Amino acid sequence: MDKQTGTVARWHDDKGYGFIRCDDNGREVFFHISQFRADRRPECGDRVAFALAERQGKTQAVSVQELAFVQRKAMARKRQEKQRQQQQQAFASGRSSQATVVAALYAGVAVLCAAGRLPWLLFAWYIVAGIITFAAYYSDKQAAQAGEWRIKEDTLHMLALLGGWGGALLAQAYMRHKSQKASFRSVFYATVFFNTAALLYLATRPAWFAVLWR
Repeated sequence: MDKQTGTVARWHDDKGYGFIRCDDNGREVFFHISQFRADRRPECGDRVAFALAERQGKTQAVSVQELAFVQRKAMARKRQEKQRQQQQQAFASGRSSQATVVAALYAGVAVLCAAGRLPWLLFAWYIVAGIITFAAYYSDKQAAQAGEWRIKEDTLHMLALLGGWGGALLAQAYMRHKSQKASFRSVFYATVFFNTAALLYLATRPAWFAVLWR
């Protein structure tokens, strides 16, 4: 039912009914105290919102509420919807940026391999580690939702430290798993830093893998 607005023009408190003057056409419609949705009695001059319905062959006002209350609820809903949209936009932006970081990781490792600074086997390991880590995040989220045995956070951090942090970032972005807990994210970013630092260190000393794979 569409809500209309009006003013309580007449109210008979002893009889429990009154009349509302509609804003749109000035027509007066009957309403009963049982239809007044407030913790007080109506008074003449009250601004109200209501719906119209046919009762006993006559048009009556039903679901009568204080207009200020209805307006506050409408504003609250708008604020919640705006916050929800902002959160969705922030999430989409964050997901895009994380995907870009992951793409840059694999592209960077590939470039270093192509330049002879790192072995291609290491690039393959980063791909495999990323897939394993993503799968671990997925399994952990499924377990969390089902109330089953979880994967230890230390295990997830170790996978990230060993080169799977690209998969971890994608899991956090697209599954919204482990993306809010501040203590977890602090340790996670530390693993990203140390892994990246180790990778760059090895890239500046290409002779190390010649010894390992000769």
